[in-house]
Amino acid sequence: MLAPTDERNTSKRTLGQYLASIRVDRRMSLRDVEEATSKQVSNAYLSQIENDKIKKPSPNILHALAELYAISFENLMEMAGYISGTKRADTERHGRVATFAEHNLSAEEETEMLQYLQFMRTRKKPGDKS
Repeated sequence: MLAPTDERNTSKRTLGQYLASIRVDRRMSLRDVEEATSKQVSNAYLSQIENDKIKKPSPNILHALAELYAISFENLMEMAGYISGTKRADTERHGRVATFAEHNLSAEEETEMLQYLQFMRTRKKPGDKS
């Protein structure tokens, strides 16, 4: 079985291995992905990507997969070699919240985590005289 997905450690894995781990984590088959992308990404093509036979899929394919899996398009573009390794905007924006990337949080879940963090920071702590 593939290791849990973790966007912080993608440099140790190929794009194909990373995409395969995300798909498995989402409990999707190759055919499920094909159907969910309205056949924009065929199961055969995705299999070739995941098995590293296709190392640089088109940005359109990467975008479709990023949308479906709710992962960073920029990260996929970097892994495929389209853009250089610049610090990812979502890591800069969210700081330590990126620590939760290994849990493959959706955008909605990440928003909820940020709201909970804000609540925890504003909550009155025992011993506060305010």
